[in-house]
Amino acid sequence: MPNFNDVLKNDVTRGIAIGAGIVAAGWLLAPALRPAARAALKSGLLLIERGREKMAEAGEALEDLMAEVQAELSEERIQREQAAEAGIDTQTGLAADGLDD
Repeated sequence: MPNFNDVLKNDVTRGIAIGAGIVAAGWLLAPALRPAARAALKSGLLLIERGREKMAEAGEALEDLMAEVQAELSEERIQREQAAEAGIDTQTGLAADGLDD
C-alpha cells in the first residue's frame, strides 16, 4: 500500500492538487476580480474601436492617393494622344518632322 508521503511526491497528484487550488482560489477571488476584468475588457474594446477608425482613415487616404495618381495618368495619356494627333514628339516638344511650327 502506498505511503501518503509517496502520493504527495507523485507529479500527477501534485499537478491535480495545484489545479484544484487554482480553481478554488479563482472561485473565491472571482467577485473581487470582476471589476478589474470588466475594466480590462472595456479598455481592449475601446482600443479595437480606435484601431478600426485609424485603419479606415488610412484606407481613405490611400484611396484618395490612388484617385490622384489615376487622374494624373489619365491626363498624361490624353496629352500624349493629343500630341500624337498634332504630330508633336512628346519627348522633345518639337514637331515630329524636326521643324517647329
